[in-house]
Amino acid sequence: MWDSPIHLLIVLFVLLFLCVPYFVPTIIAFYRKKANRLAILAVNVLLGWTLIGWVIALVWALKVDVVDRPA
Repeated sequence: MWDSPIHLLIVLFVLLFLCVPYFVPTIIAFYRKKANRLAILAVNVLLGWTLIGWVIALVWALKVDVVDRPA
C-alpha cells in the first residue's frame, strides 16, 4: 500500500489538514491559558464530532474568564 514515501507524506498531510480545524477550540484554549482548558479539551475530543459539541467548545474557549475581585 505504501509503495513510496510520498504516499505516506500525502496521508500525513491530509490527516493534519483535517485534525487542525477539529482542534481549533482546544488550540485557542491553550493559547489563551484558560483555567478550564482541560475541560475544553475533553468536550472537544468527546463531543467535537457533533457540530453542537464543537461550537460549545469554541464558545467556551473564546469566552473571557471572570476573575473575582476583592470588594
